[in-house]
Amino acid sequence: MRHQRLPLIASALILAGSLPAVAHHSFSNEYDSSKPVTLEGVVTRVEWQNPHVHFYVDVQQPDGSVVNWNCETRSPNRLERNGWNKDSMKPGDKVIVHGDQARDSSHGIDGRKVTLADGRKIFTGDAR
Repeated sequence: MRHQRLPLIASALILAGSLPAVAHHSFSNEYDSSKPVTLEGVVTRVEWQNPHVHFYVDVQQPDGSVVNWNCETRSPNRLERNGWNKDSMKPGDKVIVHGDQARDSSHGIDGRKVTLADGRKIFTGDAR
């Protein structure tokens, strides 16, 4: 009976060990570099947590409606090395965000470069 459980336990351990690799994604798989986007709007929320920092921006459309965009960036550690900190951007800040749109054409963007209302620019990585 004990020998019958060993393959089952080994399989479960291998599967559990592979879950973090499956959960993490490549930016090139999620975002399309042929769809550059520039957003101008107001920050509504900032989520400073691993594995990636997200911030959300309300963007007014030509028809007057407002769309909330999810801007995904790098890890908090990498952003800190690029000069960001938790207080670099807060809800209510006006921003311009440059990046690539999500491949699924949703309201998601790989926010690579952010220009704050005072003209300061903060980068998340390759600012193209």
